[in-house]
Amino acid sequence: MRESIVKGGRKKKIRVGVVGVGRGYGYAHAADDLVGMELVALCDVNAKGLAEAKKRFAADGRKVSTYTDFDRFLAHDMDAVVLANYFHQHAPFAVRALDAGKHVMSETSACFTLAQGVRLIEAVERTGLTYMFAENSPYNAHSQEMRRIYRSGAVGQFVYGEGEYVHPDSAEYWNRISPGVDHWRNWIPATYYCTHGVGPLMFITDAWPEKVNGFVMPYRTDDPVWQRRPLRNDAASVIMVRMTAGAVAKVIQYFLRGHGNWVRIHGSRGQMENLRHGNMRMLRVRREQYHEARTTPDEQIYLPDFPVHHEAATHHAHGGGDFFMNYHFAEAIRKGRPPWMNVYRGVAMSIVGILAWRSALEDSGTVVVPDLRRKRERDRYRDDDWSPEPTRDNPNRAPTSILGEVTPGRRAIEYARKVWRRR
Repeated sequence: MRESIVKGGRKKKIRVGVVGVGRGYGYAHAADDLVGMELVALCDVNAKGLAEAKKRFAADGRKVSTYTDFDRFLAHDMDAVVLANYFHQHAPFAVRALDAGKHVMSETSACFTLAQGVRLIEAVERTGLTYMFAENSPYNAHSQEMRRIYRSGAVGQFVYGEGEYVHPDSAEYWNRISPGVDHWRNWIPATYYCTHGVGPLMFITDAWPEKVNGFVMPYRTDDPVWQRRPLRNDAASVIMVRMTAGAVAKVIQYFLRGHGNWVRIHGSRGQMENLRHGNMRMLRVRREQYHEARTTPDEQIYLPDFPVHHEAATHHAHGGGDFFMNYHFAEAIRKGRPPWMNVYRGVAMSIVGILAWRSALEDSGTVVVPDLRRKRERDRYRDDDWSPEPTRDNPNRAPTSILGEVTPGRRAIEYARKVWRRR
């Protein structure tokens, strides 16, 4: 079925522009007739990559305009903007796009400081435009199926959960996608990239984070990948999150060995998780059904389908997530209603990582997660621009490693530069 935006009694596709032709290519590719979108513009500071992307779309019969300047891009005749620029730059770009009259979908993270989160929320409220946070992990098939099961009441109320996003790879891979000593992947604190773990837990259960304790593990010097990357951050982190209604969650990310993306939910009447071996898209549901009529086997293991557009979603990246980001963004614009992954949830997921870093630097003490849906809470954080960004002139800058200021080794920089020259 082909769906389109309706304006003035006539059907019209949502004209969309994408910022960032690396990560953004997936969104640009998925902006098609099925979701009622038309790709009209691309923006990137990398002129070579921009030209290559334009050529690829032209080969598919899709004519797009290209820009290296964001303000000129915003002046293009379009309805919506997808932000797939650098991790720590999304909120300022989103505010500018909203103020230019564009609906916005933003990659992770939604904000890099609490003050940015406040400004972003208030820009969405001020403009009345659609904002969607492009956290894709909740939209794979097993997470969507877990949400369906949870909402049916089959596993009871949320008690405990685990969200894990573990992503090791070679130094060649990481250096290739992290060009330059100051690239954000080479200094981002280990807790910040947390939304792939927090997101599915919130999506499945509708719980919200209330308090965090952050724990960070530095790289070990015998790691051959660390020896070949110009890193100023740490390997991984564990965040303990106390959530609404007394639930507790453990969130793990990032560079540990043993690649995987797992979600585990324990309810008061059952448990469910995707498999940790074999086909990790398969779902295991365990319900002992004590003191109740037995309706299912104690344990079921199966491969779930997507709830809608299964065939289309299977052909898109990130376990179908790239398709569903565009799908739900377009649906929200058409219906004039915020998506589930709205600005409030996007900011809440993102500030878990920021506040967990504060916790880790304070011997893993408890830090309260403010509810920025409430204006009185926002007022406390309106000027909170505490940040570890090394390229900013900030006398109160936070460190990027639990070890303090780390200087990359000469051999690691030399190795990385060889990779960068081959890009």
